[in-house]
Amino acid sequence: MNKKDDVSHPYKLGIEGEAYALDYVKAMGYKVLNKNWRFGKKELDIVATKDNTLVVFEVKTRFGNYWEEPKDAVVMRKQKNIIEAADAYVTQYDIDMDVQFDIIGLVYNGKSFELEHIQDAFYPTL
Repeated sequence: MNKKDDVSHPYKLGIEGEAYALDYVKAMGYKVLNKNWRFGKKELDIVATKDNTLVVFEVKTRFGNYWEEPKDAVVMRKQKNIIEAADAYVTQYDIDMDVQFDIIGLVYNGKSFELEHIQDAFYPTL
């Protein structure tokens, strides 16, 4: 078995976590526009709309025994990259709506995911 096929491998866990988050976003009534949208080396995990708001989701997945909460991995530099990519997205697609930045934190406990959805997790600074 290839390590990338084993859910205990961080790469595979990330792929599974993003798929789980995507299903959650759809189930919550968001209209998904893009996933893994790239702007240079920057990436937006999930871009969706709901209630005339463009919502950019950052998905962070961790193992249950990991020392850091998934949401804590979205440090200021990561936020800045997400905001820059979102600005490029809005410009490219000529979007005229409010933009909201949410974090979906997932913790894999060995059998399933525990999900935390943080709305308005951070804001662009002037």
